[in-house]
Amino acid sequence: MIDLSDRVGQELGVGEWMEVTQDRVDAFADATDDHQWIHQAGEKANNGPFGGPIAHGFLTLSLLTPLTGAVMQVHLEGAVMAINYGLDRVRFITPVRVGSRIRGRVKLVEVKPIENGVQLKTESTIEIEGSDRPAAVVESLVRLYG
Repeated sequence: MIDLSDRVGQELGVGEWMEVTQDRVDAFADATDDHQWIHQAGEKANNGPFGGPIAHGFLTLSLLTPLTGAVMQVHLEGAVMAINYGLDRVRFITPVRVGSRIRGRVKLVEVKPIENGVQLKTESTIEIEGSDRPAAVVESLVRLYG
């Protein structure tokens, strides 16, 4: 398995932009039974505090893997299996308006040996295209086995 200990404190990379569509927001609302009006297309959301419907914070969080997966895949060479071990810190900073594009920027925070593998702590910043403020900042733990 590749040794990433020399990359601690460094950015590992930036993922591709992904559009947050109303269809995706609606599907997430159906899956989680969270149909709050701020997430629904229509006049009420358009006249609401965000000027239109926004993605659920937990939808934004759930997109962490596709937003950062390509970046992480480059660094997981030699791993037989990678599992999400948990989250240490999650902050939702800026709402993601439907139609916005987001991407993940990944920084390696810690590398810790574990039995049969290594545990990585990363800090992922979910950026919103055209915004100075991120949608979220997430510290996550991934365990690699190989």
